[in-house]
Amino acid sequence: MTNDLPPMPDIPPMPAYAPKPAGKKRRNLIIAAVTAVALATGGTAYWISRPSYDDIVKGCTKALAAQYKAGGKGKPSACNDVKSDDYDTLVLSSVIDGLGWTDKDGNFDENKMLESTLDQP
Repeated sequence: MTNDLPPMPDIPPMPAYAPKPAGKKRRNLIIAAVTAVALATGGTAYWISRPSYDDIVKGCTKALAAQYKAGGKGKPSACNDVKSDDYDTLVLSSVIDGLGWTDKDGNFDENKMLESTLDQP
């Protein structure tokens, strides 16, 4: 029995495309990973360093009290990030406290309000 097949070539045929070097792909992945970690770290640091809403409200309360004592008008810049409903409540609280209608704990005291209104001519 004879073999009718042609002999096998010595060199395998070249592919139709040139493969990309493995090093370039790995470098791109490393750069992408480092960039992602840097962005995550920066975002976390920025988020942690921002004041909480409670801190913003406390600052607004102090600014309103100082403004009331100075006789100023308008919205202090410390209150820009306070929600509208909360700002309205803080303004009313500042006015009530400035009129002396609060007790030692800062709660509204109806008796002090009545006394101050009856004392006026």
